[in-house]
Amino acid sequence: MNNLSKIAAILLFVVASATANAQTLKFGHIEFQALIPIMPEYAAAQTELEKFQQDLEEVLTELNEGYQQKLAEFEQLGTDVSDVRRTAKVTEIQEIGTRIENYRTSAYQQIEQKQTELLQPIIEKARVAIEEVAKAQSLVYVFDSGLLLYKSNSSIDVLPLVREKLGISQ
Repeated sequence: MNNLSKIAAILLFVVASATANAQTLKFGHIEFQALIPIMPEYAAAQTELEKFQQDLEEVLTELNEGYQQKLAEFEQLGTDVSDVRRTAKVTEIQEIGTRIENYRTSAYQQIEQKQTELLQPIIEKARVAIEEVAKAQSLVYVFDSGLLLYKSNSSIDVLPLVREKLGISQ
């Protein structure tokens, strides 16, 4: 019986010390999609992306004008033109149409690539700031509140702290 008492006392001591040493887990949340647009670098990236898109659209406009011009030339051929010449014009118009479609596809890919290139450093800067705030606040996890189904009132909204860390005013 004496050994059982000692084991029970040791077990009670271990449980009590583990409870005393356990810290309360702290969680945070942030609406990541609300942070990115308020960062100063985002406005500059958007301006650069819009300029890039405008340049691509100007080239597309030129291609479309060439296409319209070839269509007008085809319509002016009339009925007395040879089949060889008519076929050559139709082929030329089809080739321009194909070039336009290929250019559109390429332009969309270029825009996506440019957007990724411009936003990646901004996203990385935001993540670093969130990580630094989380460490300073001793948070175990920071969740994106845009994806949460539930958040407790004890969860810390780190957006104001990250804004402060990044020097972004209200």
